[in-house]
Amino acid sequence: MNQISYFKNRIESTFSPMDYMTEKKRQPENYLLIDVRNGSPALKKEKIQGALEIPLSELEIRLDEIPKDKEIVLYCWDVWCNTAAKASIMLIENGYSVKELNGGIAAWKTMGFPLIPLVNNEEQDCGC
Repeated sequence: MNQISYFKNRIESTFSPMDYMTEKKRQPENYLLIDVRNGSPALKKEKIQGALEIPLSELEIRLDEIPKDKEIVLYCWDVWCNTAAKASIMLIENGYSVKELNGGIAAWKTMGFPLIPLVNNEEQDCGC
């Protein structure tokens, strides 16, 4: 693979947070965002607003929850995380159209885009 092919494939396979937001506003019915991070809500703390949560560890048994008529956009923790890439392979092998959100939730947070807390702060304080 030469450099131009690499970068074309990379662009075709990923969304930056800004590009995703732009496309989602333009054609909201065409996209489904999925959080594929493994871990408890206390570990994850928050998710991207509007994202469906299907951890990679559950993905294979929950494929029936994912529509095949949408572009599936997957995210995980950060640029160092490959969970979304692993999930992408599984979904593509099962006939889905998939893109990865570059930088995961960390890039999303850096851009100041909407998040939803997964754990109520009051629930974390046991009062011990």
